[in-house]
Amino acid sequence: MATMLLNPIAFQLGPISVYWYGIILGTAALVGLLLAIREGKRFGLSPDFFMDILLIGLPSALIGARAYYVIFQWDQYKGDPLKIFAIWEGGIAIYGALIGAFIGAWLYLRKKGYSFIRIADICAPGLLIGQAIGRWGNFVNQEAYGGPVEESFLRNTLHLPDFIVNQMNVQGVFHHPTFLYESVWNFAGVLLLFGIRRIKNVRQGELLLSYLIWYSIGRFFIEGLRTDSLAYKGSAWAQSIVDALWSPMTVIFEPGYLDPAYGNVRISQLLAVVIVIVGIILIVVHRLRRGDRAVRYSDPIVSTKQTAVNLEEAKQGTEAASAGSSSVTESEEVHEADRLQKQHHADVPAPLDEQPKVDEQASTTLEQGEAQVDNNDSVLLPENKDKS
Repeated sequence: MATMLLNPIAFQLGPISVYWYGIILGTAALVGLLLAIREGKRFGLSPDFFMDILLIGLPSALIGARAYYVIFQWDQYKGDPLKIFAIWEGGIAIYGALIGAFIGAWLYLRKKGYSFIRIADICAPGLLIGQAIGRWGNFVNQEAYGGPVEESFLRNTLHLPDFIVNQMNVQGVFHHPTFLYESVWNFAGVLLLFGIRRIKNVRQGELLLSYLIWYSIGRFFIEGLRTDSLAYKGSAWAQSIVDALWSPMTVIFEPGYLDPAYGNVRISQLLAVVIVIVGIILIVVHRLRRGDRAVRYSDPIVSTKQTAVNLEEAKQGTEAASAGSSSVTESEEVHEADRLQKQHHADVPAPLDEQPKVDEQASTTLEQGEAQVDNNDSVLLPENKDKS
């Protein structure tokens, strides 16, 4: 049966080739952003806030992912350093992407005064769904696949559609669609995180740790199926621990081939074990030490710098109000002084040079009154009556 392979180039814009890999990664970032924006509305965070995080986090993630891969595959690039920038050919590491994104976001959020843990909790489901979608970029590029399998396993056991089965035919050999396994695992994890964040007493940081634990568990077992894992030559005890933890998978699957000359410990598996152990310890210790005082996921999210600005504005308003109150008090004191001064002038006697005029007028009035009385008395005298 002929193998139908997908063209990694989606379309051409003149001399510019637009790859499916880039389109898929862009779609993954957009969907993750929309989930974060929707959840952020519950906390009063604007869409522009998450857009800024994406603009910082996405380049940081790409740099971290590529740097992580190149460091462990340096022999492949040291002869042609320009190939380091050919990310459309694949070759990025998800753990490197997380490290880069976390560093970029942490620096930005620190500048804005927000808690990195609180915002990372909100973004955790978006990160996981972004990874679930982004794995299909590996599908198009025919990379990150697992060990060889029979075609009947893909068609009859997994019941995969033809376009996936055909794309898993790499140079005439069918392989495990590990990209699909991880994508399904991540989509299930998104639903799990949706449920966890609705729990009433879930604490800050627990959603982020749950995301890291869930992803790392799936990555540990799926990584053991791959044939292109980043590896190093580790100690025998590290190899024995990883092999023992992965051994339940051997009931159904064969491990992917790992060249002993290249390494004996898969880096992603070892890192996944560390993340799971540390994540569980942090959750337990955080709950035991913090108790009821711990910040919950549903608690309000505020910027420390915005709070400082509000406090400064309130302080300035208080000072202005105090100044206005002082002005009113001073005005009242002026009016009271003016009133007392007028009252004082009313109580002070008139000058001495004005008093004789008043006495002279009073004397004249008194003499007139006495004259009138004399006239009346003369009318009533008897001798006056007889004469008439």
